[in-house]
Amino acid sequence: MAMHPKIFTAIDTGDVHEAEERAKQLSGVTGIKLGLEFFVAHGPAGYRQVARHARHVFLDLKLHDIPNTVAGAVQSVLPLAPQYLTVHASGGPAMMRAAVQAAGQGGHDGAKAPKILAVTVLTSLDADDLLAVGQPPDATAQVLRLARLAQDCGLAGLVCAPTEIEVVRQQVGPDFVLMVPGIRPAGPPVSGSGGRDDQKRTTTPRQAMIAGATHVVIGRPITQSPDPAATATTISQELESLS
Repeated sequence: MAMHPKIFTAIDTGDVHEAEERAKQLSGVTGIKLGLEFFVAHGPAGYRQVARHARHVFLDLKLHDIPNTVAGAVQSVLPLAPQYLTVHASGGPAMMRAAVQAAGQGGHDGAKAPKILAVTVLTSLDADDLLAVGQPPDATAQVLRLARLAQDCGLAGLVCAPTEIEVVRQQVGPDFVLMVPGIRPAGPPVSGSGGRDDQKRTTTPRQAMIAGATHVVIGRPITQSPDPAATATTISQELESLS
């Protein structure tokens, strides 16, 4: 079966050999997501070691700093040629525009430049968490505010919690990328750390795509299944039925 371009499997490990093995298992089935833990541990060399097995890579670094620093970080990522790269929308309009401008300088050796996605409100946060850090407890209102800002700054899309897909899609229109984590296929929950699941707002792949997602990110339900490639293929077939 051909790779499903709308599915990214989260390779959530700091072990480069484990990450490479997972990427090999999923080669030709889904794209992969590599995050901050992995990138800090292994840097560009580790990224290349794993990414060579994937056709599409979502590099989820959630960059958040002053505009010049974020622009420099984006420029440093260009040789790695990820398809998507994230920044925090809360870094402000100047920072987001700097990221887009840096990405617009082009990819490396003919590769396409990464598309910049905004992170609005982390999916691990609920109302109590938002109050604890001094933000209004209405996560949806904050997401919509930051989504408007990201779109105005020229970003390609945003990372969106499952429960906010429909309202965000209504606001941003049909052409904005909505990359949705917190995806759990129907069935018993899968947890990788003593039963704790750090994503509090979840939905199924089918529900997410019907609501307006363009891409879904799935982690433990794929990587911790007995046969990750078979599990990913089953999910892919379900999504293909929506086309």
